Amino acid sequence: MPGAFESEHMAHPDFRVGEGAKARIFASLTTKGDEEWGMVKLSPGEQARFMKLNPGAFVPASGAWGRAGATMVLLGEIDQRTLRNAVIAAWRNTAPKEMVREMDGTS
Repeated sequence: MPGAFESEHMAHPDFRVGEGAKARIFASLTTKGDEEWGMVKLSPGEQARFMKLNPGAFVPASGAWGRAGATMVLLGEIDQRTLRNAVIAAWRNTAPKEMVREMDGTS
């Protein structure tokens, strides 16, 4: 994804877009027990659609963050195409608008 890079937050990998202090997290990875999870920053509407189409694989993050669209993804329960679509949506929701326009070819 244009402008995306891997970083670290609270001792687990995350993926950000933007430059310097303005870079924002759009996805992350973590483990809970024996399970590997990801987080994607969706809109509440996108979160609802992914949850409806993939029950058990997508769940809201806890608290206000989850109500705002932050969505946990159980990686062992999701296919690569669906995960890719969720990560692209998260990037689009987080990236500076000029990067999104550039990716869309509308800049």
